[in-house]
Amino acid sequence: MVPDDTGAQLTTLAVDPASSEPPFAQLRTQIANQVASGALKAGDRLPTVRQLAGDLGIAANTVARAYRELEADGLVEGRGRAGTFVMGRSGPEEAADAAASLYARTVAGLGLDPAEALAIVRRALRA
Repeated sequence: MVPDDTGAQLTTLAVDPASSEPPFAQLRTQIANQVASGALKAGDRLPTVRQLAGDLGIAANTVARAYRELEADGLVEGRGRAGTFVMGRSGPEEAADAAASLYARTVAGLGLDPAEALAIVRRALRA
C-alpha cells in the first residue's frame, strides 16, 4: 500500500523498468484501474508527486506526467497546494469514456494499428 497524508491508500503500485510501456503510462494505467474498480473513490487524495516518486524510486516528472494525463482524462483534479484528488464520475457513460480514452492512449503507446485495437475491443466485448 502507498498511503498519503490523509489516510487514503492506493493499492500496490509498481513500475517495471523492463516493460515496453513507459513508466508514466504504467502508473497512469494502474491509478485509472483503481478509480474504475472503486478502490479509489471520489474525493480521495492521491500522494504528492514527490512522495509517490520517492516511494516508487522514479523521477518526480514521471509521476507529474501521469497525474497530468489522469487529469486530462477527467479522473483526477489537481488543486494546487491542496493536492490531487480523485474526481467523481456521474455515470457509466463517463466511466466508459475515460476507460476508452485510456485504452486509446495505451494502444497508441504500444504502436498498435487502430484496426487491431478495435478488433481487440470487439473480442473482449464478445467474451
